[in-house]
Amino acid sequence: MSGLINHLEIDANDLTFTARASGPEDGRRVLLLHGFPQTSWAWRGQLGALADAGFRAVAPDQRGYCAGARPTAMTDYALEHLLADAMAIADALEMDTFDLVGHDWGGLVSWLVATRYPDRVRSLTVVSTPHPLALQHALLGGDPQQAARAKSTDAFRTPDVPEKLLLGADGSGAGLASLLAESGLHEAATQAYIAVLAQPGAMTAALNWYRSMGRNELFDLTPVTVPTLYVWSTGDAAFGRMAAEATADCVTGPYTFEVLDDVPHWIPEMAPVDLSKLIIDHLSTT
Repeated sequence: MSGLINHLEIDANDLTFTARASGPEDGRRVLLLHGFPQTSWAWRGQLGALADAGFRAVAPDQRGYCAGARPTAMTDYALEHLLADAMAIADALEMDTFDLVGHDWGGLVSWLVATRYPDRVRSLTVVSTPHPLALQHALLGGDPQQAARAKSTDAFRTPDVPEKLLLGADGSGAGLASLLAESGLHEAATQAYIAVLAQPGAMTAALNWYRSMGRNELFDLTPVTVPTLYVWSTGDAAFGRMAAEATADCVTGPYTFEVLDDVPHWIPEMAPVDLSKLIIDHLSTT
């Protein structure tokens, strides 16, 4: 069965990333990037479906989410490092060209990789996360509700306090479990992510993605030219409809916008069959 998921270690960008992979070695390459507080576990449904469709799909545990790729300085999590990781992983896997899929923070990284390296990215699929320019417009007054949605993630930028709230006094991750349950994620995924983020330094590393994000470093982006699928859901507590619909203005290549009704932010985990079909249909057209 091609959908069997294997575990890999990938040496890239002077770090060692763990990853989940599935599909034939000679299959068309697909790279999947997760967000916060996820790991490669988020993509289990898509890895199996892509493999069964003949693709070679790899989902790395991104910087901070595995022990071999967990530097300690906050500045080690700046966007430039995250982009360099994605390209170094692709290089290590001999992905000269690849289809790119990203969710949440992985979606932001994917938007930027596709913008900077259109010669390497055959197609782009972004799940949940609007294009950063569309999101910034919403945050800067276009959508007051989006600004309200962003307050919880802005709180992640403060030092020390978020770790204490999310991990709890006993380090069990009770605060994170409560947050994820309220946002619609199921228990199995929640426990898989807590098991990783309760490791020493892991929660701080994951939160450093937020802390290292500059306020003005995305304003000079050019439109995305590669074939793009953007999947958003009406139950998303993080990203509103205005930014989602405005994303179309940030893509000049072939563009498809799909909306999943009543699905929360966690589309890969909570709607794996629907998402897998959309991705495979998109790849079949490019």
